[in-house]
Amino acid sequence: MTEIQQRLFALQDTGYRDFHAALIPTVDKALVIGVRMPALRALARELKGTEQAAAFMAELPHRYYEENNLHAALIGHIRDFDGCMAALEIFLPYVDNWATCDMMNPKALAKDKAALLERIRLWLQSSHTYTVRFGMGMMMRYFLEEDFREEYLALVASVQSEEYYVRMMQAWYFATALAKQYEAAVTYLEQRKLGVWVHNKTIQKARESYRISGEQKEYLKSLKISL
Repeated sequence: MTEIQQRLFALQDTGYRDFHAALIPTVDKALVIGVRMPALRALARELKGTEQAAAFMAELPHRYYEENNLHAALIGHIRDFDGCMAALEIFLPYVDNWATCDMMNPKALAKDKAALLERIRLWLQSSHTYTVRFGMGMMMRYFLEEDFREEYLALVASVQSEEYYVRMMQAWYFATALAKQYEAAVTYLEQRKLGVWVHNKTIQKARESYRISGEQKEYLKSLKISL
C-alpha cells in the first residue's frame, strides 16, 4: 500500500465501514475502508499544500472510496478559483458515488460566480452522472438566494436523465427552491414542467422540510401526480 493508504487504514473503523457501505451501493464494499469524516478531514488539513498531497492528487484513479473522499477534501483547501476549478475538472470524471460528490463544496468557487455559472452550464450537459449532480448541487448552494434568477430554475429543469442520483438531486434542488424562492419554483409543479418522478419527489421532500409552511405543504400535496 501507499503511505496514504496505510494512514487511512490506520484510521479504520470496521463497524462504521459496514454501516456506511450500505449507503453507497455504487461502491464495492471491499473498496470501503471505514474512515469517519472528521478523521478524514483532519488528515486533509495535515496534508494540504504538501508535495505528498500534490503527488496523491495526480495519481488517478484512486483505489479506495476514502482516497476519493480525501481527494475531494483536499480540493476544498485550494483557495485560488482557477486552481480549484482545474482540480475539479480533473477529478469529477472519477467520482463514482453520491457521497463523494456531495461532500465537495470548495469555498474558492464563490470568488467568481459568473465563471462558476458558465462552468455549471457545461457540467449539466455532461454524460457523467456525478458531474451533472455536482453541477446541480452548485446551483442549489450558490444561486438560490441573492444571486437567484428565474432562468436558473429552467436550467436545472432542462436536464433529462433516467439516472437515479441525477433525478434525486434535481428533486432536492427544486424542494430547496420552494423553500427559498417559492413563488417562482411552485409554477414548475403547477405547470408540470418536471418529469413525473422528479415532480412527486420534489413535493415529498418539500413537505418534509421545516422551511415550508403548513399551508404551502397542503397545497403542494394537492399538486401530486397520481401514478
